[in-house]
Amino acid sequence: MGCREVHAATVLAFLSGTASVAGLLAAVLLPNWRQMRLYTFNKNERNVTVYTGLWIKCARFDGSRDCVIYDPQWYTAVDQLDLRVLQFALPLSMFTAVSALFLCLIGMCNTAFVSSVPNVKLAKCLVNSAGCHLVAGLLFLLACAICLTPSVWVIFYNNYLNRKYEPIFSFDISVFIAIASAGGLFFTSILLCLWYCACKSLPSPFWQPLYPHAPSMHSYASQPYSARSRLSAMDIDIPVVTHAS
Repeated sequence: MGCREVHAATVLAFLSGTASVAGLLAAVLLPNWRQMRLYTFNKNERNVTVYTGLWIKCARFDGSRDCVIYDPQWYTAVDQLDLRVLQFALPLSMFTAVSALFLCLIGMCNTAFVSSVPNVKLAKCLVNSAGCHLVAGLLFLLACAICLTPSVWVIFYNNYLNRKYEPIFSFDISVFIAIASAGGLFFTSILLCLWYCACKSLPSPFWQPLYPHAPSMHSYASQPYSARSRLSAMDIDIPVVTHAS
């Protein structure tokens, strides 16, 4: 695996992470985390389904797409613990994943545009692309855990509500989108960590730039004049000129 060039694994990880963040954004904005279906025994009326999201609540009649009741201030009065936790967890997971994407992009740009042998004066200041990918992989894993745990909890909390009240609650499509996005974040993390493990045998330290050989001051700087002046006459090859008789 070419660790000193942009590899297909890192590009695939970046695309997978971007798609996962887009999925998280859709799950956050959609009002489809929980459905509460209200039945009526009056033949002249229709059943009502209440769609509950993290920020808004919408009530619709069966067969209608319009909201009979639309509550845009629902986020301030959420009375369900799992949704309240998700209001904090999913934005935090998105922020962590976006930070990981930024680090991954820095690693790829550093690999693509930085020369293989850096300036010795800047060697300690440059960023190692492999180190960027490793930290990005760990951040993706953290974002996955932050997203997955409360998303799965919605399923169990939904069963709790059905036991406590009536079997009228069901989880909606946003739960599946969030879990799928968490799976994408986990896949991205594993891909980046595997890429780093394939490169860890390189002589470069964890956060130092990648180059063919480990740099040393003696490789780029010539010996000072005082070192040469200490050479004895026996070490200096002086040509001897003889005259023919």
